[in-house]
Amino acid sequence: MDLNIFWFILIGVLLAGYAFLDGFDLGVGIVIYTAKTDDERRLFMNSIGPIWDGNEVWLVTFGGALFAAFPEVYATSFSAFYLPFMVLLVALVFRAVSMEFRSKVKSAAWRKAWDFCFFTSCLTVSFLFGVAVGNSMVGLPIDSQYEYVGSLGDLLTFYPILIGCLVVSLFALHGSVYLFLKTEHDLQARLKPLMWKCFGFFLVLYLFATVLTLVTVPHAVDPFKEPGAPWLVILVSILALCNIPRALYQERPGQAFLSSGTLILSLTTLFGIALFPNMLLSSLDPANNLNIYNGASSESTLKLMRNIAFLGLPFVLSYSAVVFWVFRGKVKLDETSY
Repeated sequence: MDLNIFWFILIGVLLAGYAFLDGFDLGVGIVIYTAKTDDERRLFMNSIGPIWDGNEVWLVTFGGALFAAFPEVYATSFSAFYLPFMVLLVALVFRAVSMEFRSKVKSAAWRKAWDFCFFTSCLTVSFLFGVAVGNSMVGLPIDSQYEYVGSLGDLLTFYPILIGCLVVSLFALHGSVYLFLKTEHDLQARLKPLMWKCFGFFLVLYLFATVLTLVTVPHAVDPFKEPGAPWLVILVSILALCNIPRALYQERPGQAFLSSGTLILSLTTLFGIALFPNMLLSSLDPANNLNIYNGASSESTLKLMRNIAFLGLPFVLSYSAVVFWVFRGKVKLDETSY
C-alpha cells in the first residue's frame, strides 16, 4: 500500500478509536448532573475511573502519529487552532484533576466545585473536537505558505458550532448508554428516559447537520457520486442509528452501546472519506490545500514509523482489551472510590 495512504488510514483509525472509547468517558461527564446525590455522581465517575486514562492514550498516539507522518499538517493545524488546542489541553487536565481531587476533602462545596469542573471539562473537550471537525469540512483561510491567516472568529461560524453541538449530543448518548450498562437498581431505571432524551436531541441535530452539509459543503458529497465502498459506510451508519432506538425499546443496552459506538466509528470514517486525499482544506485557494502528499514526511520516515506502529499498536489494543475485561460488570462504591 502507498505509505501516505497507509498513514492517512492509520491516523483515521486512531481518531475513530479515541472517539469511540473516550466518547463515553466524556459523555458521562456531560450527563453527570442528572445524578441526584453525591453517591450517584461518585458512581458515575467510578464507572470510567479505571479506564479513562487508557482511552486517552489513543488521543496521544493520534497526535504523535500526525506529527511524525504529516508534520506540515500538524504545524498548520496548530497555527489555526492554537488557542482552542490550549483550551482543550486545559480541559483535559482539569477532567483528570477533578476526578482525583473531588474526594480528597470531606466538604460538599469542595465536591460540587470539582463536579462542575468535571462537567465543564467534558463538555468543552467534546464541543471543541466537533468545532475542529466542522472547520476541517468547510475549510480554513490557509495561504500559499500553508499558514493560517484568519482570526478566532473565523473558527466560530455557524456550521462548526453546529457540528460541535452534534458531537456533544452524540457523546452524551454514548455515555448515557454506557452508564446504563454499569449501574443498577433505581439509578439504572432513571437512566432510561435520559437515554431517550439524548437520542432525540442527537437525532434532531444529526438530521439538521446532514442537510446543511449537503447544501453548504458540496465537496463532501463528491466521493459518493459513484457506487462503491463509501456507500457501505453510509449504510452501516444508518443501520446503527436505527438500531439504537430499537435496542433501547427492547431493553438491550449492550446492543445500543455497540450501535452508538458503531455510529461514532462510521461517522468518523465518513469524515475521512469526505476529506481524502486532503487533510486540511484552504478556503482561499484549493491550491493551498494540504493533502497526504504535500503535507507528509519523507518516504524513509513514513516507512520507519510504519514499522514502529506495527510493533506498538498491538500493545495499545491489548492494554485496552485487558482493562475492559478486568473492570467489567457493575460499578460499586468502596473506600478507594472517587
